[in-house]
Amino acid sequence: MKIIDVPQTGKIGLQVAFQSRYGLIRRTRAIPKQPNTWRQLAVRSRLTLAASGFDALTQDQQDQWNTAAAGYHTKATLGQSGPLTGLQLFVKINTTLAMLGSDAVLVPPPYPVFPAVAPQNVVITNLLGVIKITMTCPTSPGENTVLSACAPQKSGVRRAPQLKLLGTCPAPVQGSADITSLYQASFGLPVENQRIFFSAHQMTNGWTSPAALFTALVPHNA
Repeated sequence: MKIIDVPQTGKIGLQVAFQSRYGLIRRTRAIPKQPNTWRQLAVRSRLTLAASGFDALTQDQQDQWNTAAAGYHTKATLGQSGPLTGLQLFVKINTTLAMLGSDAVLVPPPYPVFPAVAPQNVVITNLLGVIKITMTCPTSPGENTVLSACAPQKSGVRRAPQLKLLGTCPAPVQGSADITSLYQASFGLPVENQRIFFSAHQMTNGWTSPAALFTALVPHNA
């Protein structure tokens, strides 16, 4: 239910408070389901390996991560944030690398200067019932442009739900990168009048750039 109170977030007894686009919300605390999907298990495995990897570093290496982490802050909650710990930065960098199959790093990499992402738009066509999803890429996305997406949504949805990793953007042909098979492998093919949200960002040395968000509606059969 929506409430009027001082800004708050987190557990309060048997309830949970959080900020939404409608204001401050408080609801009954529920234990989330744990279906142990392969995605959940993969995330947990990467987190476990990264955490144990930090523990295996020498004291000097851990000190390097602690020093580097002091320059980066957590995502702000209720207008407040604080510096990362060395462990948090190590896990952040190396889980991102592991997600794309790259080797872990033992020395904190500097924050890179990211170029503009190559994808500029998403286009969905429906020709005689054959769905095709492409990314408009006037320039090459290189090997570090990462795409994420959501399962097909109802046409009226305008707010992007949680997006899941698809993989790296394939090389474009004449300015267009076909991502149909990439999307289908994770979510299957959508049907007409369904909406899909996509994001694209650069990944360099475990750091990720701000994401560009796109959305498109599956057109009716042409």
